[in-house]
Amino acid sequence: MKIAVMGAGAVGCYYGGMLARAGHEVVLIGRPQHVDAINRDGLRFTKGDFDGYLRIAASTEAAAAQGARLVLFCVKSTDTETAGAGLKPFLPADALLLTLQNGVDNADRLRTVVPQEVAAAVVYVASEMAGVGHVRHQGRGELVIEPSSASDEIARMLIDADIPTEVSDNVRGSLWAKLILNCAYNAMSAISQLPYGRLVQCEGVPDVMRDVVAECFAVAHADGVTVPGDATAAVHRIAETMPAQYSSTAQDVARRRRSEIDHLNGYVMRRGEARGVPTPVNRVLHTLVKAIETKQSA
Repeated sequence: MKIAVMGAGAVGCYYGGMLARAGHEVVLIGRPQHVDAINRDGLRFTKGDFDGYLRIAASTEAAAAQGARLVLFCVKSTDTETAGAGLKPFLPADALLLTLQNGVDNADRLRTVVPQEVAAAVVYVASEMAGVGHVRHQGRGELVIEPSSASDEIARMLIDADIPTEVSDNVRGSLWAKLILNCAYNAMSAISQLPYGRLVQCEGVPDVMRDVVAECFAVAHADGVTVPGDATAAVHRIAETMPAQYSSTAQDVARRRRSEIDHLNGYVMRRGEARGVPTPVNRVLHTLVKAIETKQSA
């Protein structure tokens, strides 16, 4: 199966690399600096005891996805519509776009710009671009995907590539569960520039996280969303299972890039306003990250 990865950052390169190792034809579509290095040397892939180079096609152009039956759609939430429109002319009618993104509404937004089938996925992986053309896996790696016409086939393919995958009828609830994790950690990791393990040791941080989670649950309930599992316990586990991980928002701020905060704490804030649910802690965290971004862009 030809697989295109649209947005070959830390998440896209990790899953693209795993599928390439399993023998699939993969093309990574990403930024010039990474694409140039991958085309020259291969993708440097670090996972556990493996640290080597994978020969994978890479391009900066959406046209490289021509003929792909599966697209791992991994762009920033801020780029969903633009990237989707760019892909649209090059995909066969039976292609499936699987959104591996932060936030809860990307699949719905993508469906407004492409005629191909779109399915949402929840991503639980700690990975980073450790250098130009170098992805490093730090923990986990499972996916929860939405039912689709090809979900069983895709799930089998991912599992065969050593990617734990579950098909769930409540992906929206699972996306909210992931959103709650992101809202609890991302902004504070960005503001403090601390990894999760050190962050939770700071005075007052666990109390702020508790308040963030309570607001998120209140908004989800008002939106009619059933959040599966014990999201509160999951928030506590993140610092234990990924102590060295910096949030994606922290990485964006450190690199002076626009973050996805509008689609994390900002999304909860907007849905709270729409439903009449107060979200003062999410509002403050969103505002502080936006202020940092404004300062950096001055």
